[in-house]
Amino acid sequence: MKIVVGITGGIAAYKVPELVRLLKKAGHEVRCAATEHALEFVTRVTLETVSGAPLYSDLFASGRTEHISLKDWGEMLVVAPATANIIGKVASGIADDALSTLLLAFSGKPVVMAPAMNCEMWAHPSVQRNVDTLKSWGIHMVGPEDGELACGVSGTGRMAEPEAIAQCVRLLSQPTEPLAGQRWLVTAGPTYERIDSVRFIGNYSSGKMGFALAQALADEGADVELVSGPTSLNLVHPHVRVTRVESAREMYDVATKVFPTCRGAILSAAVADYRPSECADHKLKKNGSEGMHLELVQNPDILATLGQAKNASQTLVGFALETDNEEANAQHKLEKKNLDFIVLNSLRDKGAGFGVDTNKVTIIARDGRHKESPLMSKQEVARLIINTVTT
Repeated sequence: MKIVVGITGGIAAYKVPELVRLLKKAGHEVRCAATEHALEFVTRVTLETVSGAPLYSDLFASGRTEHISLKDWGEMLVVAPATANIIGKVASGIADDALSTLLLAFSGKPVVMAPAMNCEMWAHPSVQRNVDTLKSWGIHMVGPEDGELACGVSGTGRMAEPEAIAQCVRLLSQPTEPLAGQRWLVTAGPTYERIDSVRFIGNYSSGKMGFALAQALADEGADVELVSGPTSLNLVHPHVRVTRVESAREMYDVATKVFPTCRGAILSAAVADYRPSECADHKLKKNGSEGMHLELVQNPDILATLGQAKNASQTLVGFALETDNEEANAQHKLEKKNLDFIVLNSLRDKGAGFGVDTNKVTIIARDGRHKESPLMSKQEVARLIINTVTT
């Protein structure tokens, strides 16, 4: 696809060369258009070098209607960062420089904007009104995200990361979405079971596999309900809704509520089997030389509950993390909990398991079929799992 990347005068412009690199790596042709103020943050030489094409920044420099020829060449326009100024100009039909003129000329083709500004500016009613106007015209907004801003405060206004913007481009440029119209449930991460006000029982799950699965499903057009235990990961995607929980019982409540409306579910979360029977509302103190004794009770089994509830049109996928008798234990879990597929992780495999960016799995189907993966990134493993369980 031929993509025009528009850059405006915000500090987040320093991230644009990485965005251009990602788009070119994905096979797109890229040309850049910048406002005068954008070049205070990123240089012409940099943009022309990473794109491999001349930069369009002066409405009158060539003596030609460059905004029209660039509009005719481009198939998509991505504005990053999109300041309050450029958003307001487009919403009001103002075309007084190279980029705003190009934006008004870019009619009938997809436009993506990645807003970036101070949190107070983003919250201003005029900016929100303008954003709503652009959305009503079909312009796609990516972000902004919460985080630390260049002005030193934290809030909503941080430009989406280049990877998230490139993902939106990939989604819009895909000719087909085989899972469009389907709703899927994914669970991810650990659960924390509180002992007292400061301690908990947990595990080492990072949530990386579950988040990769949600991403892969959304890339195929599915609407994803991602229920995540405590993790530092974020996923910004127009087809993903993230619900944060802490305990196994909280995850159980959300999963059982959502599942009846879903085409399928992939439960990759490392859910604690047990929780303390009581949780103190204060920090428990040492009791002399005696140890601490905890009474544990079983948590509700999310996978088994969904297995009992699922109907013939639903697909249920579980995970099994094993250290011995791996396939036999996974097969038993598949049958006992009425699953359609189970994904086996073995802690014997180097580079697989908790906290790493790679994984090696065996996908076991209800009919006995096995599919083994080599050691791959969790994103690649996620795509393999999705292709297996949805075809």
